[in-house]
Amino acid sequence: MVGVADGAPLDLPAFTFSRALTDWSLAPLPFVLTVWAVGFYALGILTMRRRGDRWPWGRTLAFTVGMAAFVLATMSGIAAYDTTLLSVHMVQHMVLSMIVPLALALSAPVTLALRTLPKGPRRWLLVVLHSRVAKVLTFPPLTLALYVVSPWALYFSGWYLASLESTYVHEMMHVHLVIVGTLFFWPLVGIDPVPGRVPHVFRVLLVFLTLPFHAFLGVTIMGQSSLLGGYWYPLLHEGPMGAWLPDPLDDQYLAGGILWGSGDFIGLILFAVLFAQWVRSSIREAAREDRRLDLLEARGRGSAEDG
Repeated sequence: MVGVADGAPLDLPAFTFSRALTDWSLAPLPFVLTVWAVGFYALGILTMRRRGDRWPWGRTLAFTVGMAAFVLATMSGIAAYDTTLLSVHMVQHMVLSMIVPLALALSAPVTLALRTLPKGPRRWLLVVLHSRVAKVLTFPPLTLALYVVSPWALYFSGWYLASLESTYVHEMMHVHLVIVGTLFFWPLVGIDPVPGRVPHVFRVLLVFLTLPFHAFLGVTIMGQSSLLGGYWYPLLHEGPMGAWLPDPLDDQYLAGGILWGSGDFIGLILFAVLFAQWVRSSIREAAREDRRLDLLEARGRGSAEDG
């Protein structure tokens, strides 16, 4: 799946957009995670329907988008070439760290679980949600720091080369990207009752703080004269793939541009989501206040008539 066999690069044909969508392979860990996630989510929806409750179709759509993006990033041609082209890896990176966590957060799986789990598992889930560990892991300044620092640690340390050389480290990198993205996005979206939720104005501020980070990291990668991954990409040019592979520095420049542009684009999407949630929350709050004032007015009229 990762373009590496026994530590050596595979001989792959030239990368094309069509190959990214048609060159599929079964990756054990992503496949198992996908089956379990889809199975539990579908079971939750069926449980609600059997007792006559409705689950918002928008949340189901968000879950579908999130899992489809996860499968695309880990089992399609993107995964086949993610150790061959840094630019392809960067597409995968952004999908796993931004699109998948954002979509899954909008699907509200914790809320679905709390509404459908039996009494015992539901109680254990509530214990976890109210635990000190959960509060620490969803503390917004900490999640922002993890989200910002992790890519720098990945690309400017030995971790990235290790992920190219080892299938295990490569898979753990994928898991890490999703987990860090989830810890950052879940409290921001604010649908599930997870710790770390902050007022809407601070959610917008946190997202605003991430935009310069993507731009700065992307520009930094574009301006590097040394190669990320060290010897790896020049080594590929010595094999059969050298006939079609782009110059490693040119591909690295493209990868930095992908990180910069896609980070800003997805950030704008998140801005739109948060703004819509803010407006919806304000409308609900105004409606509650109107009902409260109407009730007070009705009580006042009743008291006056009794007097």
